[in-house]
Amino acid sequence: MCGLSGVFDPHGRRRRDELAALAQSMAATLRHRGPDDSGVWAADDGLVAFGHRRLSVIDLSAAGHQPMSTPDGRWTIAYNGELYNTARVRADLGLPDSAYRGHSDTEVLLYAIARWGVEGALPRLNGMFAFAVWDAHERELWLARDRFGEKPLYLAWADGLLVFGSELASVRAAPGVGTEVDRDALALLLRYGYVPAPRSIYAGVSKLSAGSVLRVGVDHPAPREVRYWDPVDVALSAGSSQRRDEAAVDELEDLLSGVVASRMVSDVAFGAFLSGGIDSSTVVALMQRNSTQAVRTFTIGFAEAAYDESTHASAVARHLQTDHTELMVSAADAQAVIPRLASMYGEPFADSSQIPTFLVSELARRHVTVALSGDGGDELFAGYDRYGVYRRIDSSLARVPGVARRSASKALLAVSPERWDSLAGGPLRHVLPQAARRRTGVRAHRLARLLGTAVGSEYSDVMAMNPSSHLLLRDHRTVDPDPFALTPRLRGLAPTERAMLLDTLTYMPDDILAKVDRASMAVSLEVRVPILDPEVFEFAWRLHPDDRVRNGQGKWALRRVLHRYVPEAMVERPKMGFGVPVSEWMRGPLRAWADDLLSMAKLMSSVVAIGSPRWWPTNVLAVRPPFGWCGG
Repeated sequence: MCGLSGVFDPHGRRRRDELAALAQSMAATLRHRGPDDSGVWAADDGLVAFGHRRLSVIDLSAAGHQPMSTPDGRWTIAYNGELYNTARVRADLGLPDSAYRGHSDTEVLLYAIARWGVEGALPRLNGMFAFAVWDAHERELWLARDRFGEKPLYLAWADGLLVFGSELASVRAAPGVGTEVDRDALALLLRYGYVPAPRSIYAGVSKLSAGSVLRVGVDHPAPREVRYWDPVDVALSAGSSQRRDEAAVDELEDLLSGVVASRMVSDVAFGAFLSGGIDSSTVVALMQRNSTQAVRTFTIGFAEAAYDESTHASAVARHLQTDHTELMVSAADAQAVIPRLASMYGEPFADSSQIPTFLVSELARRHVTVALSGDGGDELFAGYDRYGVYRRIDSSLARVPGVARRSASKALLAVSPERWDSLAGGPLRHVLPQAARRRTGVRAHRLARLLGTAVGSEYSDVMAMNPSSHLLLRDHRTVDPDPFALTPRLRGLAPTERAMLLDTLTYMPDDILAKVDRASMAVSLEVRVPILDPEVFEFAWRLHPDDRVRNGQGKWALRRVLHRYVPEAMVERPKMGFGVPVSEWMRGPLRAWADDLLSMAKLMSSVVAIGSPRWWPTNVLAVRPPFGWCGG
């Protein structure tokens, strides 16, 4: 796993050494992504330069050094990622072993591009990656990103140069990159808590979209970006099979076992995150099946019982006989992390689980260099609780008159979230099931938004962390984009299936995977996500709906795989998510700290300070920010 940077001068106005120095300085901001080696390369004609930072995982020798060129000098690559089907691609290439200088996947990828071209090689690749490759013959630059968006790539035009890098900081290290806040991006951030691709928080700086490849050359300096893989195409063409029950479980178990084994190939120590939930426990169980020794597993816990999964993780670890390490996290531990988040994420990011994700990554990095994660199970196998909300909306709300829905919405919103939480723990505790007593206020207000909206736009309303975010912007900017503008083909699907694909297109790459990438790479840890495999994705969309959801519970087939390794009673419990007790800490041990940060004097001094383009311009917000965003 690595970090890359680069600069392309389509008009050849800069000297070769200038471009090399710029690429090198941009790469210097990425040392945490690649502490083991560094490299810089510039084309002889002075049109392009790459910088690279290397985290050595496969082939630790100098034979894996980057940037890397083919022997004839035509192709040069700077690459961040891992290929899991390297042996297959190498066999398809049919080159003798003597043709390779080492056994890195970088070299195999480079030769695949030389043989089939970038667009011919991409469909053959199974892995997580972002790369830049230069074709000296055609004088073309290609930038590509993996199917699901596990690895990032930012780009911008500055002073006639196309600059790009693995993180926003590397792009901003180039002179001339603007720092004006993108109002559209800000509106989306305030609504969803993250900035969706292709935008970044800065105007003129964009993210390459997941599953896309961009081509730009001297003869066509206007970039051409196309999708080489589309999850909607795969899902719609997969076609649901007949209900298969245990036969589907057998096939999924064999498929996942092989996928997990491919993610265990490493020349350095590896382990896994283990929360004790369905997804991570399944990954660890299959790792243990494929290993001759105890797998290293890592989890963090909290003193606050409502957020603590460490006891469940420990029970699963004992049953599977893993080598388990646990860390209990305090409010002070979280407070120590928060000042690092802004530089870690590069742009505002409001998912509070970034804190435990960083802490478990930091814990794992003390012992291993690679860790496997269970991310992706919810999106592929309908695991989120909110998918049940979509199902109920489709079957119930559509038949409820609009006047009644709006009246119920107003009634729910008339009670504050805090008051709902109080009622759930008091007068309503005998009425509400235990699972519904956690975050009752948030759920009540989310239901209210759904009741008050038009049937069919439920995804945007459920996902909005702040449905009135436009009120925080001057001129009341509209910030409620039609989610189907991404792809109108989703309109014919059932609400749950629409939501799963919209999550795959937006929430998963721009929130979940961005969080995992930045948190893990901040401590030089490579995280692999085996469930996000193209074959697993296609299999999940071939499943009969009853093999995915039964009795209102998602991930049926995946759960059945896990139950073959871990007793059902050990892992079946209400879904918790990977949250932190922020509210409890803010009302308790961190209250004085939070009050100080949000004091009027501190906010006023911040407004003066943020007059510079490095923070929120005072003419963007209609009011002073009422709270701070983690990561911003």
